[in-house]
Amino acid sequence: MYRFHLIKYLQTLMLICLFAGCSTPAPVWRQDALSLLERVRIHDGQKILPAEYKSIEDLVLRGDALVRKEEIEAADKLFLLAWSKANLLEKNLLLEKRRLSEEKLRKEQAERLEADRKRAMEEESRKQAEQKIAEEKAARAAETRRLAEKTERTKQTRERQSPAYHTVKRGESLPFIASQPEVYNDRNLWPLLYRANRDQISNPKHLWPGQVLRIPRNPSRDDIAEARKYAQDRPLH
Repeated sequence: MYRFHLIKYLQTLMLICLFAGCSTPAPVWRQDALSLLERVRIHDGQKILPAEYKSIEDLVLRGDALVRKEEIEAADKLFLLAWSKANLLEKNLLLEKRRLSEEKLRKEQAERLEADRKRAMEEESRKQAEQKIAEEKAARAAETRRLAEKTERTKQTRERQSPAYHTVKRGESLPFIASQPEVYNDRNLWPLLYRANRDQISNPKHLWPGQVLRIPRNPSRDDIAEARKYAQDRPLH
């Protein structure tokens, strides 16, 4: 294509030389340069490669200024240069658009990878949070079971260590017996013993060595409150 236009240009120069005296010839390359420049503009060359595009426009404007001065040969050289640069600009424009397209594709791929990475991190964080909640829940359940087992063992131990009967020894009284750890650990609960053994205790102030007293277990709150009130109203000295 370039060779064809070069031949056309040389032929035009020959015609100019032959008919220089007859008329003022029109520039040969102006229309070709403008057509190619317009094609570049349609493909966004003015936006993508603005400096190169403007330099070609300046060449065309300078060529038009020479045409107005009827310096056709000089003007046509500028138009030919403008066409050559526009031809090169069109090729560079295709390369640049391809580069921009590939860059956009890489950016989109990078954004998708980043979005996938963030989703994966969020999913991992969610799983870790759920796992932590499950572990804490399991730990609380295990602690509850441990405390329940400990309470049950303590209860069983106390039941094993808590005798159902007490053999009176010399010098012992009902308040003394009630104050023993294996009985009630509280001297004011002696009325519980007295009421449970009325068949063999006529006077709560007097006990006989060798008497076997029943020890009521698991008294109710009302029983305990009533026993303490009775002990307060009728203290044994």
